Amino acid sequence: MPLRPGRCYRHFSSPPYTRKEYIMGVPPPKISVFEMGNKKGQFNIILKLVTKERGQIRHNALEAARVSSNKFMEEHAGKNYHLKVVVYPHHILRENKMMAFAGADRLQDGMRLSFGKPIGTAARVKEGQAIIIIKTTEEYLEAAKKALKI
Repeated sequence: MPLRPGRCYRHFSSPPYTRKEYIMGVPPPKISVFEMGNKKGQFNIILKLVTKERGQIRHNALEAARVSSNKFMEEHAGKNYHLKVVVYPHHILRENKMMAFAGADRLQDGMRLSFGKPIGTAARVKEGQAIIIIKTTEEYLEAAKKALKI
């Protein structure tokens, strides 16, 4: 089955579902590297990508943001930056798979036993929380701003 749109998991009202020792078949998060660039460099500019509202960010969206901003900074700043993804996808997302074809009502249970199976992970963020931090020099300030917008 294809991946559901992100809008299905953006908002949350229940407590986080994080206990992996009790849950079978949790897929690992796609994002595995959280720091890129020159980790030991001295940089005087710090830029943060901050959320405007609370919600959930799926692990594949975090990985896509990391890859695109890192690639942009590598092309424009070389090794004169340090990029860090601050949030970690702890919350386990579930999906109650539904069939949508003729005769599906005989094969599935509908909303009976509708807890769902784990399909991925997400990071829960609050309003005003930093997601990605880029440290760089004055020379590459505009490139860092554009990297966070991508």
